[in-house]
Formats: sequence, structure tokens, C-alpha cells
Amino acid sequence: MRIITSVITICVLALSLTANAEHHGGHKWALSAQESRVSYGSIKNEAIGETNYFKNISGNVNSDGKVNIDIDLTSIETNIDIRNTRMLKHVFDLASPKATLTADVDINEITSLPIGATTIIDTTGILTVLDNEIEIETTFFVARLDEKRFVAMTDEMVMLKTADLGVDAGIDVLQELAKLNSITRIAPVNLRLVFEKQ
Repeated sequence: MRIITSVITICVLALSLTANAEHHGGHKWALSAQESRVSYGSIKNEAIGETNYFKNISGNVNSDGKVNIDIDLTSIETNIDIRNTRMLKHVFDLASPKATLTADVDINEITSLPIGATTIIDTTGILTVLDNEIEIETTFFVARLDEKRFVAMTDEMVMLKTADLGVDAGIDVLQELAKLNSITRIAPVNLRLVFEKQ
């Protein structure tokens, strides 16, 4: 009888610890690359707007709310093959083919959301591109999609200066090659990040 009671007690404790871990965000959340996107806009000749994105991104949020997103710069998609090639050759240094975004979020606030519920969270992160670190302050719109997924989207566009990213010289080359009068030197960036519980 004591053995049965002990087994029941252990099972109850295990279930309690599992529930507690879930409530306090005790899981790792992996980025769903197929459902996520990092995109940015540019304007040439002061009148023609274009949107580009990166096809390969990965990342996760750990149980402490540490966010890490890796962006494969070689996966740039501008919808024009020659421009993709020129971006890789002249703008992105292939010795550092990856950009990284790190941040901290209140994972408890997110994981405690009921399915279908939403919230707004403010966060500060660091974007590292070509060894340049840019501090980013932004607001995310977060929605709990189901038991195993949530989505975080920028609630406002993040405006990045090309000078801060260290790519001005490369953009000068692009402008000359394309015979353009101008290419904007500030880019609006949008993020749609879907995470799945591991």
C-alpha cells in the first residue's frame, strides 16, 4: 500500500511540476521558418518603392525569454536575379553572411495567453549586421495561435539607417550600376515571427 501511495505521490508531483513549467514558460520555442518573414523596404529615384525579404531565417525563444533570430543574408530575395547577385557582391560581406537579432521578452506573459488572445509587448534588442551592433526599441503585437504556437509581429515599422548597418558604400555601388539618381538611406523593416513549442 505504501508503494502504491508513493507512486501516486510521485506522479502527482511530476504533473504539478510539468504544469508549473508550462505556466512559467518552461519550454523552448523554435522559429517556424516557413511561416515567418523578415522584410524591408527601399525607395529608388524618390518615387519607386520595393519590398525585399530573406528566405532563410531561424531562431528560438528559451524558457527565460531570451530571443535569438539568425538571418541568412545570402538568402536575400529582391525578385530580380541580377539585383540579388549585386546585393551579395557589393552590399553584404560574405565573410559575415549572417545577421543576428537578440532580445528579451516576458515569456510568461505570452505563454499565459488563452488561445486566440493577443497582447502588446515592448522590447529592446540588438541587431548585429556585418559586425555592426544597432540597438532597436520596438513594440510587438503577439497572438496565441494554439497550444503550441504564437506569432509576434512588429506593431510599428522599425526604421534602420543604412549608415548604421555599415552598407552605405555598397549601396553607392548599386546606385551607380543601376544608373539611379538615388536610393533611400533608411529602410523600414517588418518582422513576422511564428514560434512553435518544443
